[in-house]
Amino acid sequence: MTINRRELLFGFAGATACATFSTLSFSQGPATDLRINADRLRQSLEGLSTYGRPAGGTFADGVSRTGFSDAIVAGRKYAMQLMRGAGMEARIDAAGNIFGLRAGSDHNLKPILFGSHIDSVPSGGNFDGDLGSLSAIEIIRTLNERNFTTRHPLQMAIWTDEEGTFAGSGSAAGLFQASDLNRVRDGMSIADGIRKLGGDPTRLAEARLSPGAFRCYLELHIEQGATLYKANVPIGVVEGIVSIDRYDVEIRGFANHAGTTPMKERHNALLAAAKLIETVQNVVTQEPGRQVGTVGKLEVFPNAVNVVPGLVKHSIELRDLSEEKIARLGDEIQKRAQEIAKETGTEIIMAKAEHDAPAVADPEMQTKSEAAAAGLGLKTMRLPSGAGQDAQMIAKAGPMGMIFVPSVDGISHSPKEFTRWEDCANGANVLLHTILLIDRTA
Repeated sequence: MTINRRELLFGFAGATACATFSTLSFSQGPATDLRINADRLRQSLEGLSTYGRPAGGTFADGVSRTGFSDAIVAGRKYAMQLMRGAGMEARIDAAGNIFGLRAGSDHNLKPILFGSHIDSVPSGGNFDGDLGSLSAIEIIRTLNERNFTTRHPLQMAIWTDEEGTFAGSGSAAGLFQASDLNRVRDGMSIADGIRKLGGDPTRLAEARLSPGAFRCYLELHIEQGATLYKANVPIGVVEGIVSIDRYDVEIRGFANHAGTTPMKERHNALLAAAKLIETVQNVVTQEPGRQVGTVGKLEVFPNAVNVVPGLVKHSIELRDLSEEKIARLGDEIQKRAQEIAKETGTEIIMAKAEHDAPAVADPEMQTKSEAAAAGLGLKTMRLPSGAGQDAQMIAKAGPMGMIFVPSVDGISHSPKEFTRWEDCANGANVLLHTILLIDRTA
């Protein structure tokens, strides 16, 4: 079973969310003076930060609010309380996603969907996901206070376990399967974790959004990199979420006595690995672009101080918005790996372990976000998202757009993660006005 447009509008939200908001609408003008309450948004973010904060800590100490922890249960209750205060009925679907609906003036139009997540990595920060989710609530509050009625219904979402499994947005996109439910997360099966959040894993298929169920999906997020911060640009318009190729590398040499084996007679697997790691750096940086390459995992055998390493296993990960580019870079690394194998007297096996296709942002969403920022007097820059996002999942079900705001010093997934409060407000206002611009079209 999948969720169609009618179910998205009425099944998720119920009577409370379908209450009518009256008077001001786009037929009376674009309401260019609408702004969110920046102080209230900050208070909401600071309030959420208390759930998962280290004992005796402060906002600056970050949070550990992983996907199925007690802290996320408490944080979700806080978020749902804010949603109800904004006139929405907070409804939990089968995958544990939280939805809230605000009615539009034309029930024949598809809802505009927007939101993010509020789970964190262990010892994470207070802005990753939180900003997009709480800005969604703040936007609904702002429209209510101004008695502004959009033509489209507005549907906000807080997705389940973005940092661990994408169980929420993945289920909505039909990518997370029942076979994934037995995997362990936070000391329990994902199925039990979803139950803990109020979902029903036995009905997981019902969480899927059918194609055409929504007008578009928008997500406000911190950049998690330093591009915007270094350029002093307040708004990033995301071109897409990068493609990822991951390789498993196995280098076979010959383990031998470190004291008695002459240097020229060694088949040193670790030496070959060192040369290959340097090759990844050189190949990835040899041409312009935003592509990145990483060797982040390495195992050495027998891993003894007095033995020439006979076996090394390591990863290679390549990321770029262009699938063609990272495939070409992978081929070049593979070619050079065989040259290194010949040079070092080893065997190098480089096998592709995973390929994630890019999720390209819808061109209309990009231009609407740029227009919204321009109307607010804010500079923009187009850039890709190098990190995985809920938006890449939802892009499988409909048009997607993302808005970035700067991360100070490019730090994320850390208690030191910080986005200036002014930038938080700017991002929320750009999201609001992007929604309003989209609302003017069918």
